[in-house]
Amino acid sequence: MVAVIDAPVEIRGNSSADDKAIAIRAVYKQVLGNPHVMESERLVSAESQFCNGSISLREFVRAVAKSNFYRARYFESCAPYRFVELNFKHLLGRAPADQAELSEHIQRCVNEGYDAEIDSYIDSVEYTEKFGENIIPFYTGATSTVGQKQVNYNRTLSLLQGIAGVDSAKKNSRLVDSVATNSATAAKSPTANARMSPSPDATAKKFRIVVKGSKFDAPRRVSNTEYIVPGDRMTPQIQRINRTGAKIVSITEI
Repeated sequence: MVAVIDAPVEIRGNSSADDKAIAIRAVYKQVLGNPHVMESERLVSAESQFCNGSISLREFVRAVAKSNFYRARYFESCAPYRFVELNFKHLLGRAPADQAELSEHIQRCVNEGYDAEIDSYIDSVEYTEKFGENIIPFYTGATSTVGQKQVNYNRTLSLLQGIAGVDSAKKNSRLVDSVATNSATAAKSPTANARMSPSPDATAKKFRIVVKGSKFDAPRRVSNTEYIVPGDRMTPQIQRINRTGAKIVSITEI
């Protein structure tokens, strides 16, 4: 069985109210990771602004990505690597390309904050060239293209859940091992029940976090501090580092 990739949804100047209603549902599905959205969880104000033309489709995508719904399910509840890989999936339609790209976004999230991390995708040249103001992000990395590395195709495909899958059901990263070691990932299509085959928990590995400027280092002359952290403990450790006012220099697998 192959993965089902939705066709791109585009809003034009002459789009009807029904077209915009379809687009709103498609944004929730793509950006929120195929969840069930209750009426009380919908962004009524942002929906209204989009429907009356006050904000573009791109800005509605931004509002959904910055919503309490997204933040609670993916930033506050998931491991950092999972949060970032899902940002790539939901907002750029692909998997992270390499460890440097993944670490860059984790550091931005820690040092600049949640909103800056979300904006970095939506304001990027890549987003503009792929989707512009009027196209909902879709899985561009899950279709083979000329010049695209096979490993990137496989990684994106491994993030897809099938038509019944929900991204918030898995809290740990699918790609941390593959990206950290720059190794190939076997392409896994959804199983017969339309979910991805289970993958091993790569967050059992350990990582070295190099930190600069921690308040804990005040009595010491060494400028950098290193922490060796299991993958499943990265979230509380990064939160602890963030509270000290320090800056994460690098995160590497050991």
